[in-house]
Parts: sequence; structure tokens; C-alpha cells
Amino acid sequence: MKHISKILCLLLLGLTTVSYGQKKSKKNAAPPVQQTQAAKPEKKSPFKKYSDIVTSDAVTDEGLFKVHSVGEKFYYEIPFDLLNTDMLLVSRISKIAAGLGGGYMNAGSKTNEQVIRWSRVNNDIHLRSISFTNVANDSLPIQLSVSANNYDPILAAFSIEAFNQDSTAVLIEISDLFLSDNPALSGLSENMRREYKVRNLDRKRSFISRMASFPENIEVRHDMTYNATDPPSNSRTGTISMEMSQSMYLLPEVPMQPRLYDQRVGWFTIRQIDYGSEALKSDVKTYIRRWRLEPKDPEAYARGELVEPVKPIVYYLDPATPAKWRPYFRQGIEDWQQAFEAAGFKNAIIAKDAPTKEEDPDWSPEDARYSTVRYVASTTRNAVGPSVSDPRSGEIIESDIIWYHNHLRSYRNRYMLETGAANPSARTLDTPEEEIGEMMRRVISHEVGHALGLPHNMKASYSYPTDSLRSATFTQKWGLAATIMDYTRYNYVAQPGDEGVRWVRMLGPYDEYAINWGYRYIPNANSAEDEKAILNSWIREKAGDPVYLFGGGNSYDPSSQTESVGDDPVKASRYGLANLKIVAPNLAKWTAKPGENYADLAELYGELIGVWTRFAGHVVTNVGGVYEELKTTDQPGVIYTPISKASQMDAMKFLVEDVFTTPDWLLQKEILDNIEPSGAVEGIGSMQSRLLASLLRKDRLDRMIENEAMNGSEAYTLTAMLSDLRKGLWSEVSSSRNIDAFRRNLQRAHVERLAELMKQDERNRSDISAAVRAELKSIQSLAKTGSSRYAPCIIQYHLRDIDALIESMLSAE
Repeated sequence: MKHISKILCLLLLGLTTVSYGQKKSKKNAAPPVQQTQAAKPEKKSPFKKYSDIVTSDAVTDEGLFKVHSVGEKFYYEIPFDLLNTDMLLVSRISKIAAGLGGGYMNAGSKTNEQVIRWSRVNNDIHLRSISFTNVANDSLPIQLSVSANNYDPILAAFSIEAFNQDSTAVLIEISDLFLSDNPALSGLSENMRREYKVRNLDRKRSFISRMASFPENIEVRHDMTYNATDPPSNSRTGTISMEMSQSMYLLPEVPMQPRLYDQRVGWFTIRQIDYGSEALKSDVKTYIRRWRLEPKDPEAYARGELVEPVKPIVYYLDPATPAKWRPYFRQGIEDWQQAFEAAGFKNAIIAKDAPTKEEDPDWSPEDARYSTVRYVASTTRNAVGPSVSDPRSGEIIESDIIWYHNHLRSYRNRYMLETGAANPSARTLDTPEEEIGEMMRRVISHEVGHALGLPHNMKASYSYPTDSLRSATFTQKWGLAATIMDYTRYNYVAQPGDEGVRWVRMLGPYDEYAINWGYRYIPNANSAEDEKAILNSWIREKAGDPVYLFGGGNSYDPSSQTESVGDDPVKASRYGLANLKIVAPNLAKWTAKPGENYADLAELYGELIGVWTRFAGHVVTNVGGVYEELKTTDQPGVIYTPISKASQMDAMKFLVEDVFTTPDWLLQKEILDNIEPSGAVEGIGSMQSRLLASLLRKDRLDRMIENEAMNGSEAYTLTAMLSDLRKGLWSEVSSSRNIDAFRRNLQRAHVERLAELMKQDERNRSDISAAVRAELKSIQSLAKTGSSRYAPCIIQYHLRDIDALIESMLSAE
């Protein structure tokens, strides 16, 4: 049996071998794989081949990253050596829906800026928004806690699609970042979304229109279309569309050495909380925002020679700027060269025309490498000077100054109203081109000042004696204020006959001082702290000179007011009022054009009332006012000093006689009969009521109470002020004189404001309640006895109504 079995096995083996041999011959197959152990399948890679994505159809642009567009998909090719590198992402609206933002947004408006980093986590690339608000040196142990307690948010995550050919970069599809409604990149704020009732982003109507890579930045343009119930324009469409610009800019590997801020010299700032400081607290470090200017020739600079900077500040003029205004825009930019020369630099700031499409087809005003002056076709009457800065150091990276077309109208109107009495060339709607150009030049200079890091300095106008502004020699040399950064637009002090005076503002000595303080290169200082002593010494050198003081403007300091001129607000407003009394009766003639309607006259008349309100407001600030002079502990004197009693009383006299008395000079019949059927009583009444409410602000009265408590008889007291006001506003009653409609409105406003003060004071009752109650009773007594002196008429009815109104107020308390 064993023998038979062996024979059968051999036969079967032979059959099998023959069969396999026939199969191989028939199929021409390879030798058989051993079947003794099953082969393991290869693990599939999660990544695609680079060539399968970046095909021959791809459009590639090389720069900071390679960017690829393949059909409707867009890719970033991010080099590994740029992972975890600081970049600045700036979001702007490059094309805007009409009316979006209420007129104060435009093509070019910045909506966000943030430092970002790309990082790899396993098979993903993360995009984080990085904050430098809380910091500590990397070498310190506390940095571990700072990092743990300030975890940076992830804006987006992307799967790695592939690696490039030499595995030095990763490929990610970037489309979703720009086609999803990411708030960090959006042009719509939360307030806008609520106002316009935005429901959602419509992905089907959103797309990427451009993606370009440059050596230091990547520029993306993408359209975003939102469904909205109440859009700002084209309401029937239910749609808001805008084109966004995203500029991703590589920040310097080594941040600029920051410069510590000093409140005595005005600068825009960045703020960091340094947990690694030796101070026994988390130490707030505030640094100024400024461009990085370093001398090309440090040795020549050290010898005191003027030296060009390694990288000057360059502004390009928008191609949309009308040709006739371009010379003035260039002058406005390059006027700052003189200030930079005070800091040791020549040709530090330069104006250029933007290149043509033929010269540079890729040039774009939204490109983060270029700083521009944009000319915006808009009815908005304004100009702004924003900038983008590195939050690590305060270094300004770029800026875009914006001039709104209709701002021309503002300056033409104010020129007529504020200087027309003494300046014949201002008495027309067709202001000479050269003079409009000079105004535009100075506006651009002002906005460039902001872009250089300088905020408003409202104390600069107070540094010049008021009467000096009537002098041609003084104003032509020194201008109207110590800096262009004040809001001293025009010389409204100069009177008819003051020949040769300067009418329009210009740069002044404070501008050179501030630029030197912020931009002078200090070669031997290796840290911000090393610079502090010399920066302080520069301030101490100018101590006591009002030309070099800084004040950002507030509600209590009459030496730091917006739109004010000269060091005596009461005297300046008297001069201004005298000029307006000449302008008012001539306004109809100066604005008349044959065949035209009265729209310009109506506009100018409304602005005339506004100008007078500002003049009066400057005087109001003197009452209960306090001078503020910023100091450090090593300087003599105090920071806060109450206004003298005499000055406050003079201000009050002016208000009673020239503000709260009916301004008959404003009631020009030729104007009013041509611009409106009624409204003069309401318009004048509104102006007077606003000024009265400002005079009777609780914080002002609180300061007067404190001044009396600290200085006794040297103070202008609250009760004295209220008494002077009452005697002025109700002077007609005791002598039975006519009380006109304007005065009756003001008297009602007086009673209502006093009652409002009692309500504001009821939670923490102070002397205000006692003084106001006494005033209301005195007015009630005047009204009660005075009404009997008048025959039945509106005046008697008015006084009886005042009596009843006060009675109800006091009874209800």
C-alpha cells in the first residue's frame, strides 16, 4: 500500500508540474511566488505626489513662498525654513460697497493686522495668530508660564498635500482660508454685521481673483459676497460684495531696537507687559512706533554730518491723484525732510509717482511693500494717516495715507468763514488753485506726521501769544502753532488791516524736536533702557518752554483744545467773533452764482453756526478749567494748576454777553428767507443749549468745588458761577424788558439742565444738589414775581410755565 501511495503522489506532482508549465508558456508569466507565507500589503502614503498636484497646467509664482493655481484651486508651497517665522498679515478692503461703514471706510481701509506663524503638527500645517502683549525673555524660567497662560489661537489648519521634489517644502491647499468667513480676515466687523443684518457668506459668489508672491510678501485678492437683509446700498439685491486684500509680510529676523515712550513727547505706541522685568510686578513697557532709520555712514553721522538713511521712507502717489494736485502732495510729504535733518538724516522721506503698468505690471497700492497716498473718490470730508507696525518693536512697516476727494470742500468753506473778513481771496466759492493746493499740502503733511508716529498735539497752539498771530513777520516765520500736528487750521485771529499775515498752518519747531527725539540714532545704546537717560536729557533741555510741550487734548485744559488758536482762548474768540460778524452779512453775496440755487449758502450758513459754536466752546473750557503740564518726578512744579479766578470770571462775562445773549448778527434775513421756511429759532437755540449744557457739566462743577476747598477765596466758586449765569440769563425779568423767543428757549434749557444735574447727583449727593436747588428756587421766585409785570402775552405765559415747571421738579424730588 505504501508503494502504491508513493506512486500516486508522484503522478499527482507530475500532473501539477505539467499543468503549471503549460500555464506559464501560455501566459508568458514570471516564475511563481513562493506561497509558503502571505505577502504584507504596502502601507499607503497619506501624501500625494507633487507632480500629481503641480501639473503642467499649474500657474506658479515664485517669491517668499511659491504659490500655485491649478484650475480653481490655490496652493502655498511653504519652505521648512520659514515655518515658525514671524510674519505680519494685513487685511484691507481693496474694493468696497458704496456706503459701507458710513462713509469712513474706503478702498484701502485696513480691517486687521496680526502677526502670524506657520507651523507643522504631524501631517497638518497650522496658522496661528501671535500676540506680543505679554512677554518675557526666552532665557528666563517665567517664559514657560507666559507661554502657558497666553496660548496663541489657531486661525486655520491645512492637511499637507505633498512635499516638493527635494523635500524642503510642504504643499497645502490654501483656498478655504480666503473663501470661508474667518473673522480675522473679514472686512465686516461685528457691528456692521448687526447693522446690515448679514446672514452668511455666500461661497458660490466668493472667489480668489489674484495670488502673487514677491520676495518679502505674498498678496492675495479675494471677493467676498454676503447675504444681508439691510445692505448699505443696492438694497434690492440683499447683497454686500467686497474685494479683500491680504498682505502677508515677512518681518525682520532681528526686530528693530525699540525706543521707550515718554508721555511728555507725543507718540503713537505699542504696549507690552514684561513678566521678566526686575520690577516687583508685571512691568508695562510702552514703545514708540517709528520707522527704522539707520545711517548709511555711521562715522559721518557721529561727526554731526547729515547722512542718508540705509532705507529711506518712500511714499508713492496714487495714480488716481489729479495731476494739478500732485505737486502739493509731494511737497506735503517732503516738508518733513527738514524735521529729519534735525535728527541727522537727509533725504529721509521721499515722494514718488507710482510706476505705470508698463514700468511695473505687478505694482499695486495694496502691496505691503509700498507706502502710498491714496486719492479716494468719496463724499466723505476727511483725511487719515494710518500705518502698520511690528508689535515686537514698534517698527512701522508701511502706511497708506488717505485723502477723500470732498475734503476740498471742507477747507474751502472754513477758509471763507474763518479768514474771509480780513482775507479777500477767501471770499469766493472758487478759491484760487494755489491757495487750495497750499491747504492740501498742509493736510498731507499733517497725515504724514501721523504715519511717522506723531499723534495730535493740541497744546502747540497755546505756545504762541494770541496777538502775535496778527503779525506778518511772526506768522510767516513761525506759523500758527508750534506743530503741524495741532488742529490749528486757519488764522481766525487776524483782523482786517493785518497785512501779510499767514492764513494756513505749517510745520513748526515742535515737529523738529519730536522727530529728533524719536528718530535720532543713538549708536552706543544697546537696549531701550540704555537710551533712557539721553532721551530724558533732551526733554529737560526744553523744560519750561511752551513751544516744546505736549498735550493730546482733553475736556478740562484750555491750553490743550482742538481747533483753538493762541494762548488766550477768550481773546482769540473775541477776535474770531469780530470776524464772523463781518462774514455773516456778506455770506449771501460771496456764495452767489447766477443761475445756481442756494444750496451752497445753506451749507455755509450751517457751518458758520458751527464755527461760532467752536469759538464759544473754547471759552467754556476756561470755567472750572485746569492746566495740565506733564512732568516726571525729577522736575520741579506740579502737573495740575487751576485756572485763575480772574480768567474764569472773564470767560463767564464773555459767555453771558456774547454767547447766551441772542446773536442778532447771525439772524441774516437775506440768508434765512432763502434757505428754509423756518428753523432759525431752533438752530440758534440748539447751539446755545449745547454750550449751556457743557458749562453745567457735572465734572466741571466738581472741579470748581474742589478748587474752592483747596484754594479758598482765590477760587472762582460754584455758587458764584451759578449766580453770574442766572443774572445773565434772566436779566430781562427784573426790568420787565422783552424776552425774545431765543431767550425763552434758553431759559427753559437752563431750568431743565439744572434739574438734570440734581438727578445726576442724587446717588452721591454733593454740594451740587444744594447749589442747584437754591438756583431753581431763585429762578422760580423771579418767574413768579416777574410774570405779574407783563400783560397777558407769551412772555407772561412762559414765566408762569417756568414757575409751574420748577414747582413740579422740586415736589417730585
